[in-house]
Amino acid sequence: MSGVVVHNKEKNKYGKFPLTMWEVTAASGVVLGFVLGLVGVYLTMPASDYSFLKLPRSLQDIQILRDNLESYTSDYTVQVLVGYCLVYIFMQTFMIPGTVFMSLLAGALFGVFKGVALVVFTATAGASSCYFLSKLIGRPLVFSLWPDKLTFFQSQVAKRRNRLLNYMLFLRVTPTLPNTFINVASPIVDVPYPIFFLATFIGIIPAAFVTVRAGIALGDLQSVGDLYDFQSIATLFLIGVVSITPTLIGNKSKS
Repeated sequence: MSGVVVHNKEKNKYGKFPLTMWEVTAASGVVLGFVLGLVGVYLTMPASDYSFLKLPRSLQDIQILRDNLESYTSDYTVQVLVGYCLVYIFMQTFMIPGTVFMSLLAGALFGVFKGVALVVFTATAGASSCYFLSKLIGRPLVFSLWPDKLTFFQSQVAKRRNRLLNYMLFLRVTPTLPNTFINVASPIVDVPYPIFFLATFIGIIPAAFVTVRAGIALGDLQSVGDLYDFQSIATLFLIGVVSITPTLIGNKSKS
């Protein structure tokens, strides 16, 4: 009951534009850091036409990026890797849609094993960056944008506090809650960072493998929906059910 009261107070408090000048300044400072990193990468690349570079929004964008970046990947591997990581982490930090296309690009450029390792690293780093940025300035934004979803998440975390890692793994593996919401809301509902980190690092591996593997054969994809056939979705849900089973057994034994 007290949690609902607190939630209502927060909701009323952040009814208008939720961020203060300090919070906007802090977020702008993070953006500036990413921009400076990308500028540094750009300055170390050879003079050429880079008009093809943009955030991917479609399979066609990925194919264009792959065709243009393949030659740079072998000659300027470090720059391409650093640039890729900065873009992916930036998108994760600020909840910019399109990371699935970045995962496809990793498969197209680096193959399955290197691609999965790269996606797991960048996705975990980006989620962690989002977690800490939200811990710093995210509370008013989350209460303003997702009040009902936050209430549900808060209640579920409270009920599963003793086996929270299993529950967080379940959320990462299955589409029960959007990953962007989990990243920004976890510090608000007091999910400890070690649990958040482990659940993210382990939980995103199955989906990363499916997406990266699909990136190797971009020409066979007609839409993003082709990534997840019935078998892939069923496998992800099975992994999710296995991960949360200890929590369900623990709750039954207590009752």
